[in-house]
Amino acid sequence: MATTEMESGSLGSKPEHVTVHHDPKNPVKVLYCGVCSLPTEYCEYMPEPAKCRQWLEKNFPDVFARMTVANAPNQDLGSGDAPPAGEEEEKKKQKRGGRGQIKQKKKTLPQKITIAKIPRAKKKYVTRVCGMATFDIELKEAQRFFAQKFSCGASVTAEDEIIIQGDFTDDIIDVIQEKWPEVDDDSIDDLGEVKK
Repeated sequence: MATTEMESGSLGSKPEHVTVHHDPKNPVKVLYCGVCSLPTEYCEYMPEPAKCRQWLEKNFPDVFARMTVANAPNQDLGSGDAPPAGEEEEKKKQKRGGRGQIKQKKKTLPQKITIAKIPRAKKKYVTRVCGMATFDIELKEAQRFFAQKFSCGASVTAEDEIIIQGDFTDDIIDVIQEKWPEVDDDSIDDLGEVKK
C-alpha cells in the first residue's frame, strides 16, 4: 500500500493523506469502445463521439451513467434550456473539410500539342511533347506508348509534358495522329530545336 501526501496552497492547512491501492497481481481492466476501438475515456476525442456515447449507453449503461455524472459539474447549471452534450460538442468541432472546396472549372485551353527538340549533351537530344492533356489523353498511357514505340525512355515530367529520350520530332507527328485520331494535323505544332 502506497501513501502520498498532497499539500494545498495555504500554509496553515494540514496536509491530506490520500491512499492509493496498487495490486500488482491483478491487471487493470480497460473497457474498449465498440465503435472507435479506443478506451472509453478517449471516445470524446474521436470524430464522432455521439456514436461512441450511444454504443456505451446501449451496452454498458452503468459505466455510461458514471461517465455522465462525472461530466455533469462541467456543464452550465444556470441555464435551463442548455442543449444536450452531443449537440454542444458538434457545434464546437469543425466538420472535416471545413466549408467544402469549390471545384474550379478547368480553364479552356486551346487544344494544341507542341513538339520541341531540346539539346541534352553534345549530339544528344530529348523530344518534349506538351498539350496531350487538352485532348483528354491519359499522359501515363501516352508515355508508355511512346517508350514502347520508339524503344527508348520516356517520362511524364510536368502536369502536361512528356519527355522522350532521343530526337523523334519527325516521326512523332504521324504516330500521334495514328494512335489518337481526334488530334488533327492543324493542332500539332513543331517548335523545332528549343533550349530548356
